[in-house]
Amino acid sequence: MEVWLASQSPRRAAMLQPLFPGLKCEGFTDVDETPTPGNVDSQVLSICQKKSEAVLDGHGFDLVVVCDTLLADPDDMDLTLGKPNDTLEAAMMLHRLSGRRHQVWSATGIQLQGQWTFFVEHAIVEFDELTDEQLVELVLSESWKGKAGGYDLAGPMGKHAHLIDGHESTVLGIAGEAMELLQTFSLGHQGE
Repeated sequence: MEVWLASQSPRRAAMLQPLFPGLKCEGFTDVDETPTPGNVDSQVLSICQKKSEAVLDGHGFDLVVVCDTLLADPDDMDLTLGKPNDTLEAAMMLHRLSGRRHQVWSATGIQLQGQWTFFVEHAIVEFDELTDEQLVELVLSESWKGKAGGYDLAGPMGKHAHLIDGHESTVLGIAGEAMELLQTFSLGHQGE
């Protein structure tokens, strides 16, 4: 099965590579990732749909996957925390999330036989209260680069963050239900 993960995320690629060994992992650099107004679930879905619109017909893949992830601001559930642009933004985001729970929203689109199906889910993550030293260490690790909310649950932040509810894959960038579906596609095509 020829699968294209239209994403530049190494974490998403790491989740799908074992399922689809010949996985092509190449995202778009020219998609406007500005969310439309609305709740976080509609915002993350709008970005995911923009990415799906960038997938042109005739690509030759059996399956195409597009994704986006946003965090809901713990103080205002209608505001989002995206990817920090620099170390200062990363430090501010991590400080804001320190000692608190927040929602992580992922939208995933799967194109199979020319038809798109979209999944939108959230998970709840809780951070330990971060010391100044831990905060500096996390920022200097640069694990925040390209990550919504400025952290990677499967990276250095894993020592300080706890999944309270939902799928881990949702926090890592692929909606849990979509990940389960992709696993069934993988099992159904092993040995081809």
